Amino acid sequence: MALTGRAALLALLGTLVVLFAPDPALAVAGTALLLLALIAVDLLLAGSVRPLRLSRAGDRLVRLGETATVELIVENPGPRRVRGVLRDAWPPSAGAAPRHLALDVPAGERRRLVTTLTPTRRGDREAVTVTVRALGPLGIAARQGSHRVPWSVRVLPPFLSRKHLPAKLSRLRELEGRHPSMIRGQGTEFDSLREYVVGDDVRSIDWRATARRNDVVVRTWRPERDRRVLIVLDTGRTSAGRVGTAPIPLAGEVPRTRGAHDRTTVAPGWPRLDWSMDAALLLAALATRAGDRVDFLAHDRAVRAWVSGASRTDLLSTLVNTMAPIEAELIEADSADMVAAVLARAKRRCLVVVLTDLNAASLEEGLLPVLPQLSSRHLVLLAAVSDPQVAAMSTGRGTSELVYGAAAAERQDAERRRITARLRRHGVEVVDAAPEQIAPALADAYLALKAAGRL
Repeated sequence: MALTGRAALLALLGTLVVLFAPDPALAVAGTALLLLALIAVDLLLAGSVRPLRLSRAGDRLVRLGETATVELIVENPGPRRVRGVLRDAWPPSAGAAPRHLALDVPAGERRRLVTTLTPTRRGDREAVTVTVRALGPLGIAARQGSHRVPWSVRVLPPFLSRKHLPAKLSRLRELEGRHPSMIRGQGTEFDSLREYVVGDDVRSIDWRATARRNDVVVRTWRPERDRRVLIVLDTGRTSAGRVGTAPIPLAGEVPRTRGAHDRTTVAPGWPRLDWSMDAALLLAALATRAGDRVDFLAHDRAVRAWVSGASRTDLLSTLVNTMAPIEAELIEADSADMVAAVLARAKRRCLVVVLTDLNAASLEEGLLPVLPQLSSRHLVLLAAVSDPQVAAMSTGRGTSELVYGAAAAERQDAERRRITARLRRHGVEVVDAAPEQIAPALADAYLALKAAGRL
């Protein structure tokens, strides 16, 4: 049972009657009895909440930044009309609206109520409970009850970097159409024969064909297709840090200031994990169009997700569904276990793309000691998201606080350059780019490896 504002208003009127009545005691008793009688009648005539049958229909998937609609079907099998208010409860990050819905279901009929979801986070958003408050005809009292009506909406990564895909595909087609003699080395496929020109690799000379002609003939090559690309996503603590600005405004986020002497505010950025996911999706789309096979591994201290053998038409949908519930774990990543997981899954030489952070302390204690095991068997490309806030701090001058911040930023930048040099000495290709540039920069690095015949 629940009382409404009308009940409070009647109680207030009763108080006024008591104040001006000649016999206050009798007035109190009479007012209380009248109010209780009205409440009892209203509850008796109100529609019953328990027999209501509730079910759902609507969207199951939505991209972050987009809107989903979920219908709630309310069926009233009871003998009385159910009129009142319904609250469909969702987690705050689901962005459900409106919070309260007017309900009016005659006996034996059903109604459809629509809730709009604008999620602010990736992952699965589960409906909590549906609470119905059925008012009586007088609007003084109401019957109230809750129902469990399960429903889940999976919020997928937005894949904002897909806007770069046409340009990267154009470069890929240009690469595949280039003169084949520019592509040489192990892992190429024979294409055709042509006459030798100055600058051609003498190892490409076809001596049998040359013997049958009056000129030197060389083999031409085209990039080998169906190579393997293994994308490894670090989900450890360093991937939880927020960098850049959020390309999709997130409701409920509190803006932060740039610094003590710069009061302009910016929207909180995405976690490194989300930027890395966006870059992984662009790379996967590009590599698939290039004819390569793409696998995906998410790891911190254990394997969080593994995608292998997905068809080229289903790869992107499989990846976004797999990435959606992955969250950064606030633990140090186990690089040795990650390398072991990669070696166990990749028996043949392939391109291993590790999306992590260029944190000198973490890499020196974790990845660098076990890196030779990986780089000796595979071509390794490490991609990291830099923090543009650090670059902005390095220009600070004018006050001791700004100069101190600039010195700290310069030191961190020097540490990133130092660890990058060490990685390259181990034969690892490194991409270090700002959040908005990490996806196209990683795609460019992949195309450069293709052009050099290393993949």
